[in-house]
Amino acid sequence: MNSTDVLVDAFGRVRSDVHRAVEGLDERALNLRLDDEANPIGWLVWHLTRVQDDHIADLAGHQQAYTSQGWADAFGFDLDPASIGYGHTTEQVAAVHVTDGQMLLNYYDAVHDRTVDYLRTLTDDDLDEVIDDAWDPPVTRGVRIISVVDDDIQHAGQAAYVAGIARRR
Repeated sequence: MNSTDVLVDAFGRVRSDVHRAVEGLDERALNLRLDDEANPIGWLVWHLTRVQDDHIADLAGHQQAYTSQGWADAFGFDLDPASIGYGHTTEQVAAVHVTDGQMLLNYYDAVHDRTVDYLRTLTDDDLDEVIDDAWDPPVTRGVRIISVVDDDIQHAGQAAYVAGIARRR
Protein backbone atom coordinates (compact mmCIF):
# COMPACT_ATOMS: atom_id res chain seq x y z
CA MET A 1 0.00 0.00 0.00
CA ASN A 2 1.35 3.44 -0.87
CA SER A 3 0.47 6.88 0.50
CA THR A 4 -2.21 7.48 -2.12
CA ASP A 5 -3.84 4.14 -1.36
CA VAL A 6 -4.00 5.08 2.33
CA LEU A 7 -5.67 8.41 1.52
CA VAL A 8 -8.13 6.81 -0.90
CA ASP A 9 -9.03 4.27 1.78
CA ALA A 10 -9.53 7.01 4.39
CA PHE A 11 -11.87 8.97 2.11
CA GLY A 12 -13.67 5.72 1.25
CA ARG A 13 -14.36 5.20 4.95
CA VAL A 14 -15.78 8.71 5.18
CA ARG A 15 -18.05 7.90 2.23
CA SER A 16 -19.34 4.79 3.99
CA ASP A 17 -19.94 6.74 7.20
CA VAL A 18 -21.80 9.50 5.34
CA HIS A 19 -24.03 7.02 3.53
CA ARG A 20 -24.84 5.11 6.72
CA ALA A 21 -25.76 8.35 8.49
CA VAL A 22 -28.05 9.71 5.74
CA GLU A 23 -29.64 6.73 4.00
CA GLY A 24 -33.30 6.22 4.83
CA LEU A 25 -33.78 9.49 6.67
CA ASP A 26 -36.72 11.74 5.89
CA GLU A 27 -36.70 15.53 5.78
CA ARG A 28 -37.61 15.81 9.47
CA ALA A 29 -34.71 13.61 10.55
CA LEU A 30 -32.22 15.29 8.21
CA ASN A 31 -33.00 18.66 9.80
CA LEU A 32 -33.41 17.54 13.43
CA ARG A 33 -31.65 19.90 15.84
CA LEU A 34 -31.16 18.36 19.26
CA ASP A 35 -31.29 21.88 20.68
CA ASP A 36 -31.55 25.38 19.23
CA GLU A 37 -27.80 25.61 18.64
CA ALA A 38 -27.12 22.04 17.46
CA ASN A 39 -26.13 21.17 13.92
CA PRO A 40 -28.51 18.80 12.10
CA ILE A 41 -27.43 15.85 9.98
CA GLY A 42 -28.16 17.66 6.72
CA TRP A 43 -25.97 20.60 7.70
CA LEU A 44 -23.16 18.36 9.00
CA VAL A 45 -22.98 16.34 5.79
CA TRP A 46 -23.40 19.43 3.59
CA HIS A 47 -20.61 21.15 5.54
CA LEU A 48 -18.15 18.26 5.42
CA THR A 49 -18.83 17.93 1.71
CA ARG A 50 -18.39 21.65 1.13
CA VAL A 51 -15.06 21.64 3.00
CA GLN A 52 -13.83 18.66 1.00
CA ASP A 53 -15.07 20.20 -2.26
CA ASP A 54 -13.46 23.57 -1.47
CA HIS A 55 -10.10 22.29 -0.25
CA ILE A 56 -9.56 19.52 -2.79
CA ALA A 57 -10.67 21.71 -5.71
CA ASP A 58 -8.16 24.32 -4.55
CA LEU A 59 -5.36 21.75 -4.35
CA ALA A 60 -6.27 20.30 -7.75
CA GLY A 61 -6.69 23.69 -9.41
CA HIS A 62 -10.32 22.96 -10.33
CA GLN A 63 -13.61 24.72 -9.79
CA GLN A 64 -15.72 23.36 -6.97
CA ALA A 65 -18.42 20.86 -7.90
CA TYR A 66 -20.90 22.86 -5.81
CA THR A 67 -20.89 25.74 -8.25
CA SER A 68 -19.53 24.22 -11.47
CA GLN A 69 -21.89 21.22 -11.47
CA GLY A 70 -25.00 23.13 -10.36
CA TRP A 71 -25.34 21.78 -6.82
CA ALA A 72 -25.69 25.26 -5.29
CA ASP A 73 -28.67 25.93 -7.56
CA ALA A 74 -30.14 22.48 -7.00
CA PHE A 75 -30.08 22.88 -3.22
CA GLY A 76 -31.27 26.50 -3.41
CA PHE A 77 -30.11 27.44 0.09
CA ASP A 78 -30.31 31.10 1.05
CA LEU A 79 -26.52 31.32 1.39
CA ASP A 80 -23.61 32.68 -0.59
CA PRO A 81 -22.55 29.80 -2.90
CA ALA A 82 -18.98 30.27 -1.62
CA SER A 83 -20.09 29.43 1.93
CA ILE A 84 -18.68 26.19 3.31
CA GLY A 85 -20.14 26.43 6.81
CA TYR A 86 -17.22 27.74 8.85
CA GLY A 87 -18.49 30.25 11.38
CA HIS A 88 -22.14 29.75 10.50
CA THR A 89 -24.63 31.37 12.82
CA THR A 90 -27.61 29.36 14.00
CA GLU A 91 -29.67 31.12 11.31
CA GLN A 92 -27.20 30.13 8.59
CA VAL A 93 -27.24 26.53 9.85
CA ALA A 94 -31.04 26.61 9.60
CA ALA A 95 -30.77 27.91 6.01
CA VAL A 96 -29.22 24.57 5.06
CA HIS A 97 -32.58 22.81 5.13
CA VAL A 98 -32.10 19.51 3.31
CA THR A 99 -35.28 18.13 1.78
CA ASP A 100 -33.76 15.22 -0.15
CA GLY A 101 -31.20 12.94 1.47
CA GLN A 102 -30.42 11.26 -1.84
CA MET A 103 -29.54 14.59 -3.44
CA LEU A 104 -27.21 15.29 -0.52
CA LEU A 105 -25.57 11.89 -1.02
CA ASN A 106 -25.31 12.50 -4.76
CA TYR A 107 -23.45 15.76 -4.11
CA TYR A 108 -21.19 14.02 -1.60
CA ASP A 109 -20.49 11.19 -4.10
CA ALA A 110 -19.64 13.69 -6.86
CA VAL A 111 -17.10 15.35 -4.54
CA HIS A 112 -15.80 11.98 -3.35
CA ASP A 113 -15.23 10.82 -6.94
CA ARG A 114 -13.37 14.03 -7.78
CA THR A 115 -11.30 13.63 -4.63
CA VAL A 116 -10.28 10.06 -5.44
CA ASP A 117 -9.48 11.01 -9.05
CA TYR A 118 -7.24 13.80 -7.77
CA LEU A 119 -5.56 11.63 -5.11
CA ARG A 120 -4.66 9.03 -7.73
CA THR A 121 -2.58 11.67 -9.57
CA LEU A 122 -0.34 12.35 -6.54
CA THR A 123 3.10 11.03 -5.72
CA ASP A 124 4.80 11.06 -2.34
CA ASP A 125 6.81 14.06 -3.54
CA ASP A 126 3.55 15.88 -4.30
CA LEU A 127 2.35 15.20 -0.75
CA ASP A 128 5.57 16.75 0.62
CA GLU A 129 5.11 19.98 -1.36
CA VAL A 130 4.63 23.04 0.86
CA ILE A 131 1.42 24.77 -0.15
CA ASP A 132 1.08 27.29 2.70
CA ASP A 133 4.15 28.74 4.36
CA ALA A 134 2.15 31.12 6.57
CA TRP A 135 2.17 28.44 9.28
CA ASP A 136 4.97 27.11 11.45
CA PRO A 137 5.64 24.46 10.39
CA PRO A 138 4.56 25.16 6.82
CA VAL A 139 1.57 23.17 5.55
CA THR A 140 2.24 20.52 2.96
CA ARG A 141 -0.25 19.14 0.45
CA GLY A 142 -0.35 15.91 2.48
CA VAL A 143 -1.08 17.72 5.74
CA ARG A 144 -3.90 19.68 4.08
CA ILE A 145 -5.45 16.48 2.76
CA ILE A 146 -5.21 14.84 6.19
CA SER A 147 -6.88 17.87 7.77
CA VAL A 148 -9.80 17.41 5.33
CA VAL A 149 -10.08 13.72 6.24
CA ASP A 150 -9.97 14.61 9.94
CA ASP A 151 -12.73 17.22 9.57
CA ASP A 152 -14.83 14.81 7.49
CA ILE A 153 -14.51 11.97 9.99
CA GLN A 154 -15.48 14.19 12.90
CA HIS A 155 -18.58 15.54 11.17
CA ALA A 156 -19.59 12.14 9.77
CA GLY A 157 -19.43 10.79 13.33
CA GLN A 158 -21.55 13.66 14.60
CA ALA A 159 -24.09 13.01 11.83
CA ALA A 160 -24.16 9.30 12.71
CA TYR A 161 -24.78 10.14 16.36
CA VAL A 162 -27.71 12.44 15.55
CA ALA A 163 -29.03 9.91 13.01
CA GLY A 164 -29.06 7.26 15.71
CA ILE A 165 -31.19 9.49 17.90
CA ALA A 166 -33.46 10.45 14.98
CA ARG A 167 -34.05 6.80 14.08
CA ARG A 168 -35.17 6.02 17.64
CA ARG A 169 -37.71 8.87 17.73
